[in-house]
Amino acid sequence: MLLKDFFIGLSQNQFLNSAAKKYGLRMGAQNVVAGTNIAETIASIKELNKHGISCTVDNLGEFVFEKEEATAAKNQILEVIEAIHDNGVDAHVSLKPSQLGLDIDYDFCKDNLREIVSKAHSYGIFVNFDMEDYARLQPSYDLLDELSKDYDNIGTVIQAYFFRAEEDLHKHKDFRLRIVKGAYKEPAEYAYQDKSDIDKNYVKLIEWHLLNGKFTSIATHDHNVINHVKQFVKEHNISNDKFEFQMLYGFRRDMQLELAREGYNFCTYVPFGQDWYGYFMRRLAERPQNLNLVVKQVFNKKTNTAIGLAAGAFLLGRLTKRKK
Repeated sequence: MLLKDFFIGLSQNQFLNSAAKKYGLRMGAQNVVAGTNIAETIASIKELNKHGISCTVDNLGEFVFEKEEATAAKNQILEVIEAIHDNGVDAHVSLKPSQLGLDIDYDFCKDNLREIVSKAHSYGIFVNFDMEDYARLQPSYDLLDELSKDYDNIGTVIQAYFFRAEEDLHKHKDFRLRIVKGAYKEPAEYAYQDKSDIDKNYVKLIEWHLLNGKFTSIATHDHNVINHVKQFVKEHNISNDKFEFQMLYGFRRDMQLELAREGYNFCTYVPFGQDWYGYFMRRLAERPQNLNLVVKQVFNKKTNTAIGLAAGAFLLGRLTKRKK
């Protein structure tokens, strides 16, 4: 828990976020971020598509409190949609309402989202509304519910650590849903704090939506959960076209390829952009094993040093201090 709190604290540090943009992908993040621009990202998607893996693309962004920055993010996402269409790749879009102005003005954010969803709808491209912390949870669902009156190409995320997750799942069962454990630090009044409670609820939500929902994206790197789902769908005669496994770009690459080869629908979450730091730290906070997974891929066999990606966070802090 202390390690999780540490990384979440780093993810929310605006100074380090700004510094990370300046210093680029030097601390191993290039292994879990598909590119810094659209062209690099499309190339990464094409490579994954060759192996039968689809992608969901996230234009990374944190701490957006100015309309100009939110508008720039919207325009970038519109360019991503155009690039997906023009290149004919198997991909869709994931986005965060906060990046598009939720913390500035609700209606402003809704207008930005509507423009994105409308463009994607015209190309038959799905748009997933990523969920963030509890303060943004209900407004994000409100945006989804409003826009779903006019568009059918949108879905969202259910975070299993929230007490309200089951209620939200049932309410939105007719949407395509990505089910995750949750990556933010939430108070005990809103969310489970014990890992075993979160894991139990996570599996419960997955099973219910597989049986009752529209389409289920099972986002996990946990092979125990994956093996459980394999057995569950077999026992209940659930066809493969009702669900997919999802993992993050750069994590458990061998397992991603193996699941795709086995004939399961598989989708890789593909983040790109300069604003990688908050995303990266939350991935390390989500699950301590993620640190080990990435370290194994960052360092080659000749590298026996114990430097890890956590050390990269400290290094970033030291670099920025020297520049003062």
